[in-house]
Amino acid sequence: MQIENREITLSDGQTALVRPARTQDVEAMHKLLAYYASQGNLLPRSTADLYHHLRDFYLVEIAGEVAATAGLEIFTAELGEVRSLVVDPGFQRHGLGRHLCLRLIEEARAIGLSRLMALTYVPDFFHNLGFRTVEIATLPEKVMNVCRACYKFNRCDEIAVILNLNSVQQSSS
Repeated sequence: MQIENREITLSDGQTALVRPARTQDVEAMHKLLAYYASQGNLLPRSTADLYHHLRDFYLVEIAGEVAATAGLEIFTAELGEVRSLVVDPGFQRHGLGRHLCLRLIEEARAIGLSRLMALTYVPDFFHNLGFRTVEIATLPEKVMNVCRACYKFNRCDEIAVILNLNSVQQSSS
């Protein structure tokens, strides 16, 4: 169940579109994710993986370009994760990450999740959206399904954050 396209106005007055990803977006998404993966800021994702998980992704489109993307991965009936949240360096500081995260929070609520987590190097971004820092060990669904196969498993330096979707109401704008 994906929520349809939403036009937003950015902090600089530009108009952008937050929408579900489509097959023709995969190459641009992959390029953006690969840029951040090459800097060690997130795990790499192949184009095959992006096609496989395409329905999990939203993006922000500005003037026909993929300016930001993020995915909602579901682990259980209760827990989902904000994954692969990236903003093109040329479009940073316009609130794109916030708009995407709010969209994923809305989607998570709409499908019935009660908790939404993320692993991040920028916990303050998520704290500003109502997430709180937790120990990764409190998220066995993530550790058992994804983390143990990661090359950083025994030396993970990301910070786990979580949002209780039942107790916090977020604005979608």
